[in-house]
Amino acid sequence: MFWNKDIETLDRKALEELQFNKLSKALRDAASTPFYKKVFSENGVSVNSITSLDHLKDLPFTTKADLRLSYPDGMVSVPRSEIVRLHASSGTTGKSTVIFYTARDIADWADLLARSMMATGATREDVLQNMMGYGLFTGGLGLHYGAERLGCMVIPSSSGNSLKQIQLMQDFHTTVIHITPSYALHLADVVAEQGIRPPDIGVRKAYLGAEPYSEETRNKIQDQWGLDAYNSYGLSEMNGPGVAFECEHRSGMHLWEDFYIMEIINPDTGERLPDGDEGELVLTHINREAMPIIRYRTRDLTRIIPGPCPCGREHRRIERIKGRTDDMLIVGGVNVFPSQIESVLMKIPEVGNNYQIVLDRKENLDRLHVRVELYSKMFQGDMEGINALKKRLVEELRALITVNPRIELLEPGSLPPSMGKAVRVIDNRKI
Repeated sequence: MFWNKDIETLDRKALEELQFNKLSKALRDAASTPFYKKVFSENGVSVNSITSLDHLKDLPFTTKADLRLSYPDGMVSVPRSEIVRLHASSGTTGKSTVIFYTARDIADWADLLARSMMATGATREDVLQNMMGYGLFTGGLGLHYGAERLGCMVIPSSSGNSLKQIQLMQDFHTTVIHITPSYALHLADVVAEQGIRPPDIGVRKAYLGAEPYSEETRNKIQDQWGLDAYNSYGLSEMNGPGVAFECEHRSGMHLWEDFYIMEIINPDTGERLPDGDEGELVLTHINREAMPIIRYRTRDLTRIIPGPCPCGREHRRIERIKGRTDDMLIVGGVNVFPSQIESVLMKIPEVGNNYQIVLDRKENLDRLHVRVELYSKMFQGDMEGINALKKRLVEELRALITVNPRIELLEPGSLPPSMGKAVRVIDNRKI
């Protein structure tokens, strides 16, 4: 099903012509802002010299640090009177990153999410329960408006209060949920504790996002809930959810190229990589009035999937995000991504839905400690089985990440549950 078939099936040549026309306007708008006016001048950039999409690579990157330096409104390209909304993301250091929207920007965002939902087979007959956070965080509102644009009934339940979430799902016959993967796993446990089989609630689809996760986690969510889980991708700097979304074929996320120009670069050198090679995703927003952003380094690792999708959409696909360049852990000189550890844990049936990675340093040596909750049946006197499972986890993790981990097996409920974005990694080496 198509929300806007003409745009979604536009051939590559016509799509690139559309991208270039939008890019030209976005560059002119950006050049009017204090931030980009200064950056373009310092780098000898003239927007008139950008005469093809390929010339985009000659422009400097924009980073999260740049957004903080331009705080509060150094990247705004319209009068304050035209701005109707701002969103902000917090950080551990420095100022927030703030994104501004005009009324048209909000309408376009809603349209893009309606497109994304219809690509998964959702219709106006669906009931969407939105368990993402509302407020300054962009996670909740984008899907909310998109679902309303599509004609769905929306339950803006936000995150947490699991028993209330279950009641709402049952009373109003929720068919689609928007949820973080970690909370989907936790909520399945709570449902089971109420004596209910999660599939009996009747949810058909789950839209997953807001945190890195493995394909094994997606599979576990599908098995526990008896639904189809769709990968989605978004980031506040590019609006929020709806930058890329899987279609019904679930063979990669279509990145909506009439809104964004994507590049994959080597995160160390900044050089562009060909389709199929894994690297850092760089995005240029070419459809936002209030705040165009040029060549934004997302820090997210993925690759462009070569070849067409069976759905007929021409917009290219990216793989589910592997992780972030700044989330990579260096343990004893070895590069380790939390998603690698998760991929091992989530494919083992005895492992529960919650885990934690703890890093320490002792006698100048890094130590990797993985704390894993098991299902309660594992603690019914079978110590031999527990010891065998611990050995298996050590061996499989060591084979994948080449680091020897310490495994701690825990009873259910031993670790703090996740109600929003999960805190999976505790690095005591930085303290």
